[in-house]
Order: sequence, then C-alpha cells, then structure tokens
Amino acid sequence: MRPLPLIPPELHRSLRTIESAQGPKVVLEGREVVLLCSNDYLGLAGDPRVREAAAEFASRWGAGAGASPLVSGNMAPHRELCARLAELKGTEACVLFGSGFLANTGVIAALCTDGVVASDALNHASIVDGCRLARAQTRVYGHGTIPVGADAIVTDAVFSMDGDVADLVALVETGARVIVDEAHATGVIGATGRGLVHELGLSSSVITIGTLGKALGSYGAFVCCDARTADVLVNRARTMIYSTALPPPSVGAALRALELMPSLVPRLHSNARVLRAALGVEVSDMPIVPLVVGSPEAALARSAAAFSDGVFAQAIRPPTVPDGTSRLRLVATAAHSPEDLRRAALSVRGDGQVEQDVLVRAGLPGGDVEAQLGQVHHD
Repeated sequence: MRPLPLIPPELHRSLRTIESAQGPKVVLEGREVVLLCSNDYLGLAGDPRVREAAAEFASRWGAGAGASPLVSGNMAPHRELCARLAELKGTEACVLFGSGFLANTGVIAALCTDGVVASDALNHASIVDGCRLARAQTRVYGHGTIPVGADAIVTDAVFSMDGDVADLVALVETGARVIVDEAHATGVIGATGRGLVHELGLSSSVITIGTLGKALGSYGAFVCCDARTADVLVNRARTMIYSTALPPPSVGAALRALELMPSLVPRLHSNARVLRAALGVEVSDMPIVPLVVGSPEAALARSAAAFSDGVFAQAIRPPTVPDGTSRLRLVATAAHSPEDLRRAALSVRGDGQVEQDVLVRAGLPGGDVEAQLGQVHHD
C-alpha cells in the first residue's frame, strides 16, 4: 500500500470547535472571543429571525428534500428561492446547487467543454478544480490581468484572501463567456448588497455564481443566468443533477435573509470603515483586510497572540495563499460593535504592518510572475 501524502508541520491544520452559535462573539476553548475571521458578513447565521424562518420551514416542509432536483427533490420553496435570487441578480433564471464548491465545479465542467478556459491565478480552489474537470484547455493568467484569446473566462468577483475585485468590464469586453463567482460580493458590494456584477450593470453579460452560506447566513449556492444557460445546467451540471436538493430549512433561512439583507449592508460598510481606520489602512467599504506577516510560523504566532487577547483571527497559510504571504484574514461584519472592532484591531496589529498592496501583486521572488502565481492553486 502506498503511504499517505505527507503534510509539512508548519502547514498542518486541525479543526477548532466553536461552542456557541455564530455571531460577532463566539465561545472557543471555553472562553468568549471576538470573531474576526468569519464570512458571516451580515451577521445573519445566528440571527433569531433567520433561525425562526429555518424552524418554520422545517416544520412545514420537512428536514430534507429527499431526492435530487430532477427526481422529486425540487419543491415549492426551491422555486420561490430561485425566483427571488433571479430578481436580486437581474437575470432570467436561477439554478440551485448544494454548495459554492459544487456550483463552481459543476458550472465550469458543464459549460467549458472545448476551446480554452482562462482562470485568474488567485481564483478559489473550487474554480481551479472546475477547470480541471472541464474538457477545455485551462490557461492561467496573472492575477488582475486581462487574458486574450480565451473562449471562457472564470474569475472571483471579490478575491477572498485579499479583498480586491476583478475588472469585470474589461473581462466582458474580451468577448469570451465570463463566469463570475460572487461568493464574497453578494451582500457585500453595492448599497443593498446585490453584488459587483449588478453594480456594474453586467447582469445580462455574465454568468453569476453565488453562495447562500456567507452573507446570507444559510447554506447552498446558486447560478443566475439566462434561461437557455439554466436549461443547459439542469441537463449537464453533474454536481446538481446527482446531488440531493437543498434542505427546506436552509431555503427558508435564505429567503428570510434576502428580506433582511438591504437594511444590513450599510452597517457592514460602516463597520468595514471602522476596522480599516483602526488598522491604519485605506478606508473603504470592503470588510476583508489581509494582515500579511510572511511565514506560516509568523501567522500562527500572530493568531495565537490575538487569541490570548480575546480575538479569534485564524492564520491563513499555503496553499490557500502563496508562499511568503501567510496572513491573518480579518473581516468586519454588520453584527460587530465599532468598539469591539477597534479593540480587536489593536490586538491583531501588534507591531506588524498591514499590507496596503498585497505581496502577491508584486510577484514572488525569482522569475516569471504569472508562472509563479499559477503554482498557488493551478499546479
């Protein structure tokens, strides 16, 4: 029997257990700490109104869907959620998936069947794996550049580790089919959280993928697109066809979250500005702030020091980020108090410097930037 793959000690990970509901503060290892690394941007995962909606749908519609959507799992709540999401994103149709990872892998594999699919070097791992599953040739382009000659382009809207955004207008102008993952843009970008694609007026020009499990506080994912593309996905996206449909409680929670979202986005943007000001970085509405410290060991040490001071900010290490850019990925949410954000910023900052321009943009030492960036995920 072949040995299991080895994991370098400095990159070894283990699960840590949150002992309370999600919120701006959580219980971890028996103590209450400020949670500064969650994707629960609007604070809805533990919101009583969203919990109540999930419980109501569980009582009315059951705990699970019982089958895949094409068999008998497509229920009235799923239809309602699709209609609401299509309205939110300004598209003709919407298809639900079990998770963001399943949506990205399923959509890319289903639609990129030949030619060339271009993928940003810092795209999420689910996009990377979707490109690997696609029968098209994958071409990795340097982060933030504009690829030429591709039949399809896949990109994150907001890059989750850095908080920067893709130049979607320029990508659409290439004439390629553009697939955009708005996992970290829905509920975050725009005055009411409709996302970067809608903000730029590109809803009819791209295929938009989103998640229910971040700003919307539930679980699952969706693809908003034209009706013809939706029909292709229903017939070709294997990760949707061969997966059980979303549980009704998750659907109910997402529907309630969509009602609450517009009123919470201004608070998220306000808190993002508070956190950024306290960290001494450029003030904007983006709630993601990378504190780049360099080595995995340095990131682990900074995370441990923050935890001892009552702040949980998880260390992010390769292969999630490039070598030499291990970091704390700090996130403000709508549920935080400004006071907690200011105190947490003092704790995590220490004597270090928060990078204004993430290190990967300057390239890694020694040679071709695009090739090195491509090694982050596209190896």
